[in-house]
Amino acid sequence: MNMLARVRPDLAGFQPYASARRSGLVGTIRLNANESPWSGDGCPTGFNRYPDPQPLALRSDLAALYGVAEDRLWTGRGSDEAIDLLLRGFCRAGRDNVVGLAPSFGMYRIGAQLQGAEYRTLALRAEADFALDPDRLLALADADTKLVILCSPNNPTGELHHDAIGHLAQALAGRALLVVDEAYIEFAGIPSATALLDRYDNLVVLRTLSKAHALAGARIGSLIAHADVARFIGSIAAPYPLPLPCVAAAVAALEPAALERTHARIATLVAERGQLADALARLPRVRRVWPSAANFVLARFDDGPAALERALAAGIVLRDVSAQPGLDDCLRITVGSPYENEALLEALA
Repeated sequence: MNMLARVRPDLAGFQPYASARRSGLVGTIRLNANESPWSGDGCPTGFNRYPDPQPLALRSDLAALYGVAEDRLWTGRGSDEAIDLLLRGFCRAGRDNVVGLAPSFGMYRIGAQLQGAEYRTLALRAEADFALDPDRLLALADADTKLVILCSPNNPTGELHHDAIGHLAQALAGRALLVVDEAYIEFAGIPSATALLDRYDNLVVLRTLSKAHALAGARIGSLIAHADVARFIGSIAAPYPLPLPCVAAAVAALEPAALERTHARIATLVAERGQLADALARLPRVRRVWPSAANFVLARFDDGPAALERALAAGIVLRDVSAQPGLDDCLRITVGSPYENEALLEALA
């Protein structure tokens, strides 16, 4: 079953906005987009023109980075935009639902709520290291489920769920998209779920340059899926999602020399992650530190708010995740530089 049969019925045959750049017309004098004929004062040449909706150089570089065909790739303003577009494109307000995990990344629930879709969650148990029972997750899905979202490594808990992807995608075939958010996959040391795209046409993989590639401020995220799904998402997206400075920063970050530096920094952060987790576990007021495959660790303290205050007193900001189910007195701690990690440990000790 082609997964486009599961998009909102009112969007069947949707015609995207015919922007000037999408026309494909080429000329030396451009008078078709109501742009200024001059560059602004202090701006680089070309900033007076709209960017390509999907810049060719960036598209090619990202396809090579992720090992996928270019027609399976859509790039926008971070993974958040891809999540929002999937929800808007597939879910009917007041009728359809989305299935996910709890605890997990909060934007899934918020995006579903904004779209008017029910968000159903499977509670993961801290005492079981947040292990996933895929059949219990599938039991939450019904005929009106359009998306099942799996964050792996999960945020804020750090565990991997990649061993369940094949089973879930197969069980959901023809029914719902399985969306695998791999925002932290570079720190996990395992292959991406994109290796399964040829087998499952209902699989969608989200990737980002925000974490491992140090481009959180540029907001470059990618949706990788069957070509018709990627094309549909592009058709309902804003006509110019990628600002020129962000595109330039991303292309520079994907040059061979930059990628070598990125791989070295990933190795440093992975080593620091293990050392930070071990050191935290030895602190007397830390009750538990969970294994993590991401660039952060989750720790439970005897008194989470007090630990947060001790860190803040030293000028260190941590993430309080205690409002999420089962995470009372828990803080999510990003792995920083060796200096930053040592400063944190001193503050908590």
